[in-house]
Amino acid sequence: MVNRTGVLLALLLALPSGLRAEAPLSAIDWLNDPDSSDYTGPVLLEPPVSSSARKPKIRVTPLDSGGKPVGLVPGSVTGLPANLWAGSEVEQLTTLIRTARIRDFPALQSLFFTLLLAETNPPPGEEDAERLLLARLDRLIDLGAVDPARELVKAAGPGRNAARFARWFDSSLLTGDEDRSCALLMEKPHLAPSLAARIFCTARTGDWAGAMLLLESARALDLLPQRDLALLDRFVDAELSEDARALPPPDNPDPLTFRLYETIGERLPTSDLPRAFATADLRDVAGWKAQIEAAERLVRSGALAPNQLLGFYTARAPAASGGVWERVAAVQRFETALDSGSASAIGKTLPLVWTAMQDSGLEVPFATLLSERLAELDLGPGAAQDLLWHIRLLGPGYEAAAQAPHRRSAENDFLAALARGRPGDAPAPTPLAEAIAKGFAADARPADDLQEALAGGRLGEVILRTIVLFDTGAEGNLPELAGALATLRRVGLEDTARRAALQIMLLERRT
Repeated sequence: MVNRTGVLLALLLALPSGLRAEAPLSAIDWLNDPDSSDYTGPVLLEPPVSSSARKPKIRVTPLDSGGKPVGLVPGSVTGLPANLWAGSEVEQLTTLIRTARIRDFPALQSLFFTLLLAETNPPPGEEDAERLLLARLDRLIDLGAVDPARELVKAAGPGRNAARFARWFDSSLLTGDEDRSCALLMEKPHLAPSLAARIFCTARTGDWAGAMLLLESARALDLLPQRDLALLDRFVDAELSEDARALPPPDNPDPLTFRLYETIGERLPTSDLPRAFATADLRDVAGWKAQIEAAERLVRSGALAPNQLLGFYTARAPAASGGVWERVAAVQRFETALDSGSASAIGKTLPLVWTAMQDSGLEVPFATLLSERLAELDLGPGAAQDLLWHIRLLGPGYEAAAQAPHRRSAENDFLAALARGRPGDAPAPTPLAEAIAKGFAADARPADDLQEALAGGRLGEVILRTIVLFDTGAEGNLPELAGALATLRRVGLEDTARRAALQIMLLERRT
């Protein structure tokens, strides 16, 4: 099971680099009267990015106090106000949270997770507050961030109602930490999402006779499907499993069914199940290959810290060849080359490991982990050095990379200018680059409807809509891409805008 330290690390790494705390905590300011525009609503500022190594001065404005926030990461870390959702229709917020696509661009993944995990005041009205909380929980689970979802509902109070408990119970089952949720269910049986859950928890708390009685009552009264009865029979009475034929795998197991199959020794593969189930394969009960594939899947969605994947990659020697083992071997060979300090060895292994990362959609996590070490290298003129420079642009040190020597070309000149936040300083080599430059132009403004929403203080809604807008732009609607970048910059998310633009230029996901 992923430990508590790993959960907190994943949460912090899920934050946009500009929103994450530094040492000391970065001051992320809310200014009511920015000089660059006539807009007078709130503006979110990340720690400023600049073209020099000098530390910028930052003004600090205290946040307004409000009701008790619900979330895991405080405003002192995220820079988001407690009234993030103020003024917005909850129906629109929940729809945006459920449907926003973020799978291709880690910069937007980070921003989205920040919104879901931030400590924020609930909207007025108990029903609306509950709908928004459940939407946040459901999307976290959908993205595979099961540990954060479990911690969020725990912080909010899982015993408040059956809907919250159901999320806590499901997430606890997938992380193998169901003892606490079962203890609460035994205290408050009305929270049980199903009779099967009551039987399971009765047994888990040590009352096997009580579990058997509940099971037999369910059988006599025809309260459970035959499929569930057969599974629970083997769970409650282990002797039934010893010589019995394996049960047929279910088509769409819920977390309890998955956990029951695991408990009776018939563990289900997670590769074809929803992403949340991959969390279960991070535990030691899964094989090494399953752990690696699960970690890759979760890192791709932004739900797992990249360094945890690196830990799986380097745990031992590859067990075979092909597929995941090729990636493991490529990473290990590159790590060995890095440790050796040999420019020749690094130059030979870097293209191979990069191809492996491209094939698995893990370029940015790789760059995030290793770009700092790559900054110390000089591979000499050639393709390997050019690749190294591009990888550094995808990492957190993209500004420093822009200042480093690199091969001159129209594309590289534009990338360097973009990393400095001034893409207009270089000719745009493609229509995509031209749209990006428009989004960074001094006169770039959000669309009128987003300006109006900002003026109404609906910051959370605006950021969610901008994430959707960026996705549409990445599909080929370049004016919307420019508008999304302009909006990110307008609300102070300069770092996110730059990283997202660099990613769409370098990753070649969809445009």
